[in-house]
Amino acid sequence: MATTVEPERVLIVEDDESLAKLLEEEVRESGFGTFTVSNGSLAFKKMRIWSPDLVISDLRLPGSDGFALLRQTRTMSPIPSFIVITAFGTVAQAVDALRQGADDFLTKPLDLDHLRLSVSRVLEKRRLQQQVVRFQELLGDEGFYGLIGRSRPMQQLFSQIRQVARGAGPVLIVGESGVGKELVARAIHRESVRADKLFLAVNCAGIPENLLESEFFGHSAGAFTGASRARKGLFLEADGGTLLLDEIVEMPLPLQAKLLRVLQEGTIRAVGTDVERPVDLRILAATNRDLETEVRNGTLREDLYYRLETFTVDVPPLREREDDLDLLTGRFLQRFALQMNKVIRGISPDAMDRLKGYAFPGNVRELQNAIERAVTFCDGPLIKLEHLPARIRQAQEPDKAPSRGSLELPEGLLGDGMLPSLAEMEALYVRHVLNLVGGNKRRAAALLGIGRRTLYRRLGEEGSKE
Repeated sequence: MATTVEPERVLIVEDDESLAKLLEEEVRESGFGTFTVSNGSLAFKKMRIWSPDLVISDLRLPGSDGFALLRQTRTMSPIPSFIVITAFGTVAQAVDALRQGADDFLTKPLDLDHLRLSVSRVLEKRRLQQQVVRFQELLGDEGFYGLIGRSRPMQQLFSQIRQVARGAGPVLIVGESGVGKELVARAIHRESVRADKLFLAVNCAGIPENLLESEFFGHSAGAFTGASRARKGLFLEADGGTLLLDEIVEMPLPLQAKLLRVLQEGTIRAVGTDVERPVDLRILAATNRDLETEVRNGTLREDLYYRLETFTVDVPPLREREDDLDLLTGRFLQRFALQMNKVIRGISPDAMDRLKGYAFPGNVRELQNAIERAVTFCDGPLIKLEHLPARIRQAQEPDKAPSRGSLELPEGLLGDGMLPSLAEMEALYVRHVLNLVGGNKRRAAALLGIGRRTLYRRLGEEGSKE
């Protein structure tokens, strides 16, 4: 994705010197870059080097004609737009030019207002076509079942999903809010042998507590007041497929016990009946909480936790995926620009720097919302800093050094009167700087004067000694 915008390029092919200068002045005043040549041979040579967005060519040229040049442009990649001008225009010529790929056909003497309008309209059409192509390319490159990322943490996640999908037991998906836990669940389902069966996702916090059991297990007619007819419940609906239980900690303890029985026995009993029915489904559970803490607090059954954690998938937060920020930003920008029928070519360097310097506590969802807002308020071809949400605009600039804080030595490091080694102090300082910038590895590496790969390596070496 481009982060800077340069004027679109217009190549003028005209052997009449005075008309060529007039065309050049009019096009430049409209904000476009220009280059002028006097014949078709020079024009084709210039096109191959300069790659214009638009060619304005006279139909009659020395040693050639505009139609020959038009045909030559069809062999280029990308193909420039083309406007033909002539003093001897006929309806047949106009039709022939448009049939061969010209975008417009103007006759002399030129109406300058018409010329400016034609140039603007043709280039606007070109931008929209390129926008659609880029958007289709993005849609075609769904990444990994909708999960977008080229960074090492995401590639590791994709590999883990493939491995987990081969199993049959429950899967615990953990990660902060907004990281895409449901997308991960869907990817596991689509990679599994159940891919052609139903995938259901249910938010345990979104169902009233008094209805949870009947929603999951179903009920017989007359099982309770208001139960006028039988309901088979989510477990039976997902039979053969996959059921995602989002915000699993919100499930009441009595229902957790019944869920554990489903996981262990593979049977359910609807409310109001004494009949056990077998079910064959894979249960995935998702949460943004620390489940060991929830077990200690008594909000999650310990036996259920150990049953769910058989396969655990940890989805990385956006701040650990800095290499994906440009990719995600471009994807969201193209999506919302097309939805809102806007032509936005990129994002300014200062706006992109501010995005890269922001921690994104709301992760990918927050980035998506920020870009949607920016596209909504952007009236030009470039997303600028002013279009971003205030919390991002007011965040600390990436190049501005954070508060130094105080570097405290861990207890025991100076034990037995021994001084720490240089390697120990270096590892401690790396961690200190990383904490000061809120875990932003890009900023930490910049402040330390090392590359991000070096930072990753040193953090990895530190972890291997623990």
